[in-house]
Amino acid sequence: MDQPRIGFIGLGIMGRPMCANLLKAGYPLTVWNRSRPSIDEVVGYGAAPGDSPADVAAKSDVIITMVTDSPDVEAVVLGPDGVLSGARAGSVVIDMTTMSPSVTREIAAALEAKGVEMLDAPVSGGDVGAKAGTLSIMVGGKEETFQRCLPVFQAMGKNIIHLGPHGAGQTCKLCNQIAVALNMLAGCEAIIFAAKSGIDPKKMLEAISAGAAGSWMLSNLGPRIVSGDFAPGFMVRLAQKDLRLVLEAGNEMDLPLPGTALMNQVWRAVQADGGGDLGTQAAIKALEKWANFRLQDGAGE
Repeated sequence: MDQPRIGFIGLGIMGRPMCANLLKAGYPLTVWNRSRPSIDEVVGYGAAPGDSPADVAAKSDVIITMVTDSPDVEAVVLGPDGVLSGARAGSVVIDMTTMSPSVTREIAAALEAKGVEMLDAPVSGGDVGAKAGTLSIMVGGKEETFQRCLPVFQAMGKNIIHLGPHGAGQTCKLCNQIAVALNMLAGCEAIIFAAKSGIDPKKMLEAISAGAAGSWMLSNLGPRIVSGDFAPGFMVRLAQKDLRLVLEAGNEMDLPLPGTALMNQVWRAVQADGGGDLGTQAAIKALEKWANFRLQDGAGE
């Protein structure tokens, strides 16, 4: 595919920098979002505004959706004035939302009936990866469609893996979210353990991050936790949506997922205290409350 026209629907924390990278790569870009300010911001980068998802699809060869959850994808793709009503045969819909694998397969079938291909391509790397163009992208769908769209993915990410048929990308993303959630809990427990023991958690992070305990979470979010920076790269409420999808799929498979269920409850405690829009690193707030100990009151000052 030689410099296809790209449509992008969903201009949130992730979508806006992803659009910026597509424009840097030279792709003509038409965008749409439910709220106007985000459209205006990305138009300022050099994109053209679309009037609706259908209008974006009509003006594009590849249509990317990056919204919140399965119902949102269904609405913008299959709903009134949605992508399906504007897309032409031969175009490709790439859904980069984290959503249900089974709903992904249903949407792919509806698109295929009109001659439109689909790839499910959720991402990992947060706002940092979206801005840097280094996202990990997990792709499901036909191999030939994946190869056709690979240059588009390469404008937004670095680790791009085709995993299998429709839904395989979403399934892999749920595996990612299990590992991310439990890594977050491990990091938070290590930080509060260090602080309450009387050692500087910043130095502890420096010491263990270079060894076997090292991880993206410790390197990128550990310092934010210690400093009390809870600005969202990925919000607690969105992480909870992902864990809901994991637990629903686990129930369908009769698969025990005790660690995932525990982290779901940790983030639920943060939500109960009004922290749903904070970054996922706010999990530390639940541990601080249960321990009756604040990092900034101890060695974390």
